[in-house]
Amino acid sequence: MGLEEKVPSGILLTTVENVAGYMRKASVWPATFGLACCAIEMMTSGGPRYDIGRFGMEVFRASPRQADLMIVAGRVSQKMAPVLRQIYDQMPDPKWVLAMGVCASSGGMFNNYAIVQGVDHVVPVDMYLPGCPPRPEMLIDAILKLHEQVQHGKLGKNRDEQVYEAESVALNAAPTSDMPGLLR
Repeated sequence: MGLEEKVPSGILLTTVENVAGYMRKASVWPATFGLACCAIEMMTSGGPRYDIGRFGMEVFRASPRQADLMIVAGRVSQKMAPVLRQIYDQMPDPKWVLAMGVCASSGGMFNNYAIVQGVDHVVPVDMYLPGCPPRPEMLIDAILKLHEQVQHGKLGKNRDEQVYEAESVALNAAPTSDMPGLLR
């Protein structure tokens, strides 16, 4: 059962944003940025057992100018934060960031002066992946969810407006220290 059977007249209507989103989601190339134990799980996901090559991501790029997805795997120290930001700034637009593991997402168990308490203080994060360390299956699931965001993303001026709205919502959100939790 092919597409020609579902569209009997042979005409299919869509928008340029939909076609570009479909092509973008199938050509996401990640940058290598493994900082701690989560990097081992990230490397495992590229191996033959999990094979993220099925999703067009088989090549981890060593150059940020060839990558459009940064997977921050592990804890980010205060000394590494400017390097992380520089690599992010060297990546071409559009670019996405995936915070892999609890250390990249919130600092993890390292609540001290040397570790950044969440990589979102350095670069804007599109997807958070919990776990210590998260399994390769979880990374693949997060990548597939990110593919959905990429596919339904806007283009041009509409994308700029979408990014501005997302950043303003994030900046106006209450800090996590003010949020009521289960232990308070």
